[in-house]
Amino acid sequence: MRSTSQSHSPPSQKGFTARRACQFSVVFLVAVVLMCRTSHAEEKVSFRNDVMAALSKAGCNLGTCHGNARGKGGFQISLRGQDPARDYIVLTRDWLTRRTNPSQPDQSLLLLKPTMQVAHEGGRRFEVGSAEYQILRDWIASGTPDDPADAKKMVDLIVSPREEFLSESGEGQSKGWQVQLSATAVYSDGSKRDVTPRAVYEISNPIAEISPGGSVRGLQVGETTVLVRYLHQQVPVRLAFLRGGQHFAWNAPAPANAIDAHVYAKLQRLQINPSPSSDDATFIRRLYQDLLGIPPIAEAARKFVVDSSPTKRAKLVDELLERPEFADWWALKWADLLRVEEKTLDRKGVENFHGWLRDAFATNKPLDQIVREIISARGSTYEVPPANFYRALRDPFERSEAAGQLFLGARLQCAKCHNHPFDRWTQDDYYSWGSVFARVDYKILENNRRDTNDKHEFDGEQIVFLGAKGDAKDPRTDASRPAQFLGAKDQIGTKVDPLDELAKWLTSPQNDRFVKLLANRTWQQVMGRGIVDPVDDFRATNPPANPELLELLCQELRSPGNSTESHAAFDLRHLLRLILNSNTYQAASAPNATNREDEANFSHALVRRHTAEQLLDATSLVLDVPLKFSGYPIGPRATQLPATRLVRRRESPSTTADQFLAVFGKPPRLQSCDCERSDETTLTQTFQLVSGSLVNQMLADKDNRIEALMRVHSETPALVTELFWTALTRAPTNDELTQTCQYIEATKSRRIAVEDVVWGLLNSHEFLLRR
Repeated sequence: MRSTSQSHSPPSQKGFTARRACQFSVVFLVAVVLMCRTSHAEEKVSFRNDVMAALSKAGCNLGTCHGNARGKGGFQISLRGQDPARDYIVLTRDWLTRRTNPSQPDQSLLLLKPTMQVAHEGGRRFEVGSAEYQILRDWIASGTPDDPADAKKMVDLIVSPREEFLSESGEGQSKGWQVQLSATAVYSDGSKRDVTPRAVYEISNPIAEISPGGSVRGLQVGETTVLVRYLHQQVPVRLAFLRGGQHFAWNAPAPANAIDAHVYAKLQRLQINPSPSSDDATFIRRLYQDLLGIPPIAEAARKFVVDSSPTKRAKLVDELLERPEFADWWALKWADLLRVEEKTLDRKGVENFHGWLRDAFATNKPLDQIVREIISARGSTYEVPPANFYRALRDPFERSEAAGQLFLGARLQCAKCHNHPFDRWTQDDYYSWGSVFARVDYKILENNRRDTNDKHEFDGEQIVFLGAKGDAKDPRTDASRPAQFLGAKDQIGTKVDPLDELAKWLTSPQNDRFVKLLANRTWQQVMGRGIVDPVDDFRATNPPANPELLELLCQELRSPGNSTESHAAFDLRHLLRLILNSNTYQAASAPNATNREDEANFSHALVRRHTAEQLLDATSLVLDVPLKFSGYPIGPRATQLPATRLVRRRESPSTTADQFLAVFGKPPRLQSCDCERSDETTLTQTFQLVSGSLVNQMLADKDNRIEALMRVHSETPALVTELFWTALTRAPTNDELTQTCQYIEATKSRRIAVEDVVWGLLNSHEFLLRR
């Protein structure tokens, strides 16, 4: 038996071994095949690189769809795919994994709904078998894997072209008004991929249409920006559609300085000729209003117009920059932005803060120093005027939103509830930035408010200080986030003074956003429109109209003078001098045939209504009648007022001058932006000018300029000429002089007739508008 057993044992062992080897081989081969398939699938379909891109291409994660702060239909993913880790959990774990079904991929809601195989409120987003469908299906069929930690990541997006001027008669890639955009993703391992068909294309101005594959076709003359977006990267492309250029002839004066060189370079490419220079009378009136907020007196205007010196305009710029009214006017502009209003700051706080601003502009304190002192300020709001900046902002996030918008051109309000739909800022950015201001605190020494029902009224001295602790909680976690400067990578240490560190970081010449914001705002305040417009909204989807021009202004602002021109860095007067001496600033407002529709490239001066303060002060100066504002003695101009209006109107009712300012759009200073000031025309404004009590009272005043001029000029032509110079900064035309004289001489009451003439001048477009 043993021998028999032994004789059969070897074959049995051999068979067993062979069978096991065969089994192992099969298992090994299956494993290899599966591994290869999995490896291939992972290589082909990456959740973060492919699936997230497919969702964006289909529009699923837009703010109007499931990227909404509350989602849609119980399905919420991050706005524009900015949080792929969270989106992965939602797609693969939420709703008992009904959205993704690896065992039956085609039955996944993630495929059924956007293809309308199941009712979908968002409509059809892609077709069965489309690229998006196949990417999602392959990922689901492979088991919905997440990317490993060492998976390659996208680090850059290359888009071509970045700028294109398209003529109807063009040839090649940009033939006619058509151009094909291309997008290439660059990954952390150095590899590249053409993602042109997978990228998302969004157009800012619907003067063109764009296909899902990035082919653009212009529909009308003009400029637009296409935002090319892929995953977390976005690149703006500027496109201009031009008429056929065979009949265009460039016609412009020689550039007066580098500003003109950049402006003219773009205008020439756009086939737009700049308007000629404004006449002397228009220039002096414009310059006075832009620098001082008031018109010139008749004697100064006449003297300037008859001056034949070729340098008279540059000399006038220098003269006005040193006038005391310059500090009044620019303090008013900044007080609007910094919320210098009485309800929160009280009367003394308003006067102190406004006085500090006025002194800063009078002494030409550098702009970066002004901002640095505001940001780092603390102490008594009566003894340290810039500390009132924080007195007006009682919450950490109010402070962070204001500082971001005022000094970095970042509008952050949207990021409070969800990642910003049009900018790079996330909720993490928002709450980390808010934490920088969390330790700012207040000690209220007294509050003499007279309305006990209004908790927002403060009347009395306060101490702004930096507490040992502060709380700026992120509502998503109910915990504070580490303090971090906006857009910076490093966190702020808990042992440093966050306001001092912020002041240094914010105002550094290397902080491009800060420098660009100041340069752009200065340009806008005299040109009427920012190179980036709105002036405090810097984002990829709102690029500068002329990037080279903005960069030039930044260089001039951040660089100190040299041996030939002495000035400090961040010198407001130096930057204004450069702008005001350019042909671009001095151009006439009347358009020509080529620039009639241009509003963004500074080919001609933009006509706009004067501000409420300018109109009121000009009326007062023309008639030589002082103004009376509630709570102030008779005499100050509207541009000199520290506050907007008094809080206790019942105790000191508004005067007709206060009412005039309110009707013509003087802002209440409740927001940290220019947006509160209105230049819209209303029917109420018409009544104020035509039949308003203020203007009529000033016209009828027996001691006004009308009475004085009538005594000096007994001859009607001389009187009419003086009235035109006084009100409009020019002499009347022959027709105007003849008709006006005839009207005055035909009227029984010479005084009433002259009042009528002045009333007409005060209601004319030339008086009301900046030209």
